[in-house]
Amino acid sequence: MKIALISEHASPLAPLGGTDSGGQNVYVAKISRQLARFGHQVDVFTRRDSPHLQPIVPFENNVHVIHVPAGPERFVPKEELLPHMDEFAAWITAYCAPPWARYDLVHANFFMSGLTALALKREYGTPFVITFHALGKVRRLHQGDADAFPVKRLAIEEELVARADRIVAECPQDREDVIDLYGADPQRVEVVPCGFDPEELGPGRSALRGEFGLDDKDFVVLQLGRLVPRKGIDNVIRAVAELKRGHGIDARLLVVGGESPEPDPALTPEIGRLSQIARGAGVAGQVIFTGQRPRDRLRDFYCAADAFVTTPWYEPFGITPLEAMACGCPVIGSAVGGIRYTVIDSVTGYLVPPNDPVQLAERLARLHNNPALSRAFGRAGILRVRSAFTWRRVTAQLARVYASVINLRGLRRAARMART
Repeated sequence: MKIALISEHASPLAPLGGTDSGGQNVYVAKISRQLARFGHQVDVFTRRDSPHLQPIVPFENNVHVIHVPAGPERFVPKEELLPHMDEFAAWITAYCAPPWARYDLVHANFFMSGLTALALKREYGTPFVITFHALGKVRRLHQGDADAFPVKRLAIEEELVARADRIVAECPQDREDVIDLYGADPQRVEVVPCGFDPEELGPGRSALRGEFGLDDKDFVVLQLGRLVPRKGIDNVIRAVAELKRGHGIDARLLVVGGESPEPDPALTPEIGRLSQIARGAGVAGQVIFTGQRPRDRLRDFYCAADAFVTTPWYEPFGITPLEAMACGCPVIGSAVGGIRYTVIDSVTGYLVPPNDPVQLAERLARLHNNPALSRAFGRAGILRVRSAFTWRRVTAQLARVYASVINLRGLRRAARMART
């Protein structure tokens, strides 16, 4: 198959940990690579957000990243990108004009990329599937007036749900939401999760503790990912304080992420907000902000931690819990969205309510006080992700979805020709 992956704000080439660089970037990078290894040709279209980017960048054999000129050649928050999407779609539509770049299928990632997929379907009849990665109605439910996306996002998503040949939900909760909130046809919604790369992540020793002045006796809690309020990192900081106050345990919390390799509040305002919370809770000396780290260093962090914690208010999927489990690190996560699907409570870790630092601290204390239990969770996590969540397995599922859409289109075309 020749496949176009569209991801307007989340490039597979971008460094991770920034405000708009996270799971979707990883998803697009890993899926495109695995599709190429299965023998497919893949072009990834993403917005050109720097004048220094080459128009077309080889990413892997049979994978190219195409930088689309649309809007200013600089970073623009995704909440402000919608006005540039007509230009984005028009450029790609022109680029895809047959016979030069005919695609068998388009896979849109996020609702704004869906607008381009719609344009290609109208112009050339190209079928498309869409992974929303986050739904506007769910975001509004949790963020209310703090949601900076324009209201028209909801109407766009409704049209995409109605027009997509297939919707790829990332977990059962995501499937329920798109059916219940948007009226999606259940027969056109497929659950295909995210994954991890066993070539990149696995258990083992890490010398990282010494890098941050930590020793083997320290109880190290890890929080890794995008630094934005909805990720609930403030809840983890308050749990560290509760762990000290209520259980007598002096944990160390590593917070990995941000817009720069050094933890700069000027570039990542959330670091400043979280630092104030840590000072107010009396644990500023126990919280270490590391700044942004490249993917090839993430295994060191997962393997150095005694527990990985992620307690967002809501989470469409959440790749980092899978990555932590792949490294044998027990996970404590919010009982929401994809985390509730991937983490098995009391088997690979614990599920807790979001915004409940007391309960989170109690679960952390259990891991601290029972190393054998912690190791058992780690082993169970490795088995779970290796059996169900490798990127190769995930991509094989996606490829089957693609093939079913293309085959159905062929059958419909043949039926139309037979009628005429």
